[in-house]
Amino acid sequence: MGQRGHAGVPPGFPSAGPAGSRQALWALGVLAAAAFLVLLFNSARPGPEHGAGQGDLLEAAPPSLLNQAMASVQDTPRSQLAARRSGLERNSLTEARLDAFKPLLGQAETRLIGIYQLISQGQHRQALEQAEGLVKDHPNFQLAHLVHGDLLSLQARPVRQLGDVPDTKALAASQQLATLREESRRRLLALTERPPAGSIPTQFLTLAPQSRHAIAIDASRSRLYLFENLNPTRAQPVPERQPALRLVGDFYISVGLSGIEKTVEGDKRTPLGVYYITSNLNPADLPDLYGVGALPINYPNPLDVQRGKTGSGIWLHGTPSDQFVRAPQASDGCVVLSNPDLQRLLRTVQIRTTPVVIAPELQWVQPEALSSDREQFEGVLEAWRRSRSEANLAELKGFYSSRFSNQGRDLAQWWPRVEGELRSSGPRELAIKDLSVLRWSDTEDTRVVTFGEVAAGQTRGVTKRQYWVRENDRWTIFFEGII
Repeated sequence: MGQRGHAGVPPGFPSAGPAGSRQALWALGVLAAAAFLVLLFNSARPGPEHGAGQGDLLEAAPPSLLNQAMASVQDTPRSQLAARRSGLERNSLTEARLDAFKPLLGQAETRLIGIYQLISQGQHRQALEQAEGLVKDHPNFQLAHLVHGDLLSLQARPVRQLGDVPDTKALAASQQLATLREESRRRLLALTERPPAGSIPTQFLTLAPQSRHAIAIDASRSRLYLFENLNPTRAQPVPERQPALRLVGDFYISVGLSGIEKTVEGDKRTPLGVYYITSNLNPADLPDLYGVGALPINYPNPLDVQRGKTGSGIWLHGTPSDQFVRAPQASDGCVVLSNPDLQRLLRTVQIRTTPVVIAPELQWVQPEALSSDREQFEGVLEAWRRSRSEANLAELKGFYSSRFSNQGRDLAQWWPRVEGELRSSGPRELAIKDLSVLRWSDTEDTRVVTFGEVAAGQTRGVTKRQYWVRENDRWTIFFEGII
């Protein structure tokens, strides 16, 4: 395939397919589901400030491998601090709250949550019936097998603790248990720490109507958020710049085996930045490893190229037929979803116009909180437009960075083309239409700007993409090209 970023199976991670052992999967994974359930039940109970302690099931049993594992992941103060820092709201899992955001989740995850609700209500027989149906429909869904195993045990004997399996089996598979527990922890955080109503990630300063959807990925939480753009599809006399995004999908994902912040080819890391979906690959042309399809993104983007990053073939893609999901860190750099969740993306998003933000941790704010940043930058963009409309070459050149690069050409090599174009056309009023401004801040503050440039008296123009960087308190362009 010649790609550098696609999913692999981490060492020691169990397979649910014919080559794996379903019995081993149940025995190893039941502890992970138990961890998920313990956290679920405890999050729905009153906390210590209300006079309640740990869940009764844990108090009734002596310390065990499961208790020790839970102590290492159930760090409530740290989780609350992370939620406040990212702008998320921490909520207990009441039935009303769960019902409110179930439609955003994948169908299988929604069914799993329904089973948890039945268990928390003591309706074990109904929960078992639902678990049997989920396992039948998704025989490769590991967490479904885990819950099913616990519920079967409850039918035969009392369970002193959730995931009551021999310690010998747990000790023989510590690596797999650690991986599954981490998946369980991240799934739970996605349920208990939610974006406030109407909030958006800070990267979306302005989104053109042509971008009917947008994607934001929070690597720290293994979640992909799918938004619908509610701004009008037709150009208005005064275009609406403030983004109006509605969250319509919230999916578990996996990233690179070595984590995030890709720098070189083969480092098994997922890149961080602002990207666009470039194509939709036909699943018939792909090996089973990639599941039901793939959506490549434009890594390395011009900022990545400026920073000397290498590699290619970073996709959003599915899972092989013998697995439902991957471990939180399991790919060669791609973002991996379950096949049903990817199918939803494939039916929804459009190529070339759908932005994909991949962040170590998303920051959520209300759209109006971005007004100052948006207006300040658009003032700079307006000054650039005016200089270009007036064919003021000296003033216009001041907007371009000394580090400018376009397909290997520096500013000195690229600028004569701009001069020739403007001297040929002369001054003419240019309009900026269908503007998108995406923000990326790490060691530098950058903007990814996409717009249509249309001359007065014409109905069509060219679509441009620029990359701006803040240098010495000035915004300058380090890349410009026509899409």
